[in-house]
Amino acid sequence: MYEQVKLSYGFDELEPAIDTLTMETHYGKHHATYTKTLNDLADKAGVAGMPIEELLSDLSVVSDDSLRNAIKNNGGGFYNHNLYFSELSPKPAEPSGALLAKINETFGSVDELKAQLKMAALGQFGSGWAWLNADKVGNLSITKSPNQDNPFSEGLDVKPILALDVWEHAYYLKYKNLRADYIDAFFKVLDWDVVAENYEQAMK
Repeated sequence: MYEQVKLSYGFDELEPAIDTLTMETHYGKHHATYTKTLNDLADKAGVAGMPIEELLSDLSVVSDDSLRNAIKNNGGGFYNHNLYFSELSPKPAEPSGALLAKINETFGSVDELKAQLKMAALGQFGSGWAWLNADKVGNLSITKSPNQDNPFSEGLDVKPILALDVWEHAYYLKYKNLRADYIDAFFKVLDWDVVAENYEQAMK
């Protein structure tokens, strides 16, 4: 059974960067619905035992076209939000160690990485995501995806280690149409220790 990530913080603890009502709605309704729907669809398709990364990477295991597309959308919504919510913290750590070294090597600085990730997020027309990814040897890359797609469903040979949600439901209650302001606030509650753990896992 696919389960929502358990939050290590209260809905109100990311204030003022991310407001309480947005967290209640985003996690408690949107993410909960993706999770429930994915479980129902996976049972129907006979793929409930597959790790979500494997399922999204090989959706051809679902023969029915409409069921496959629904699993892609809801499975992406489940996976993407699990990553997103897990990396937020009211007391976030700054980049350090091997991840910091690779960021500096690849982008020149953390600020430049943030600038490029922000550019990708702002450049995503409509709903979608921006990603920091790592391959199996530790190379970093930035990509963006529409809707609930992600590097797995897009067939990229990388693993997301940082997810930036730019669906309007992630920010519109507080920031209205000011996506850039939301992105700046997102970085204030992004826990780089979690991103570093994801980076290490991507290389295993």
